Amino acid sequence: MKLHFELQDALFIGFCATLLVILKSMLRLKLGLSGHSMFLMTFFYLLCYGAVGRVGSITACGLLAGMVAMMLSVGKGGPLILLKFGMPAIAMDLALMVIAGVFKLRWQCVLLALAGCLAWASKGWIENMLAGMSQQIALTKFAVNFLQGGLFALGAALIVPSVLRRLQSHDLLQDRHQTLE
Repeated sequence: MKLHFELQDALFIGFCATLLVILKSMLRLKLGLSGHSMFLMTFFYLLCYGAVGRVGSITACGLLAGMVAMMLSVGKGGPLILLKFGMPAIAMDLALMVIAGVFKLRWQCVLLALAGCLAWASKGWIENMLAGMSQQIALTKFAVNFLQGGLFALGAALIVPSVLRRLQSHDLLQDRHQTLE
């Protein structure tokens, strides 16, 4: 087992991270719905995992996206933006270590999306608690954020297998990756 990514994998991780940040900054949608950012984040993280096929690829993509966002001054939060991109990615990789190979790709994507959304909503809950919000209101806000973000994350998770199948049908994925069922 190799401890490093091959060049093609590293380039794809960098591509996903950079495209995530660029699209996020270009599509500054003020929808008034909490969690709409989970759609792009989940889509690119899962696409990255599906194409690279290794545990750790989601975390690498998330932390790289956070660094690119910091360098380009995308969003608000300064250095804490690394947590915004990194926490869901790390949660997805941790969940992947538990479920890898147990479920088909579609169910893996759904479960990973929910794990990422849970980490994303938890970050908001911690911020609210540190800001002095009462625990009941913070938990209610956490639940609403998780439900709204979960809907967007599930939407993205259900799209990823078909995109990966299309990439595989055009021979853009290497044979060493898992079969896309």
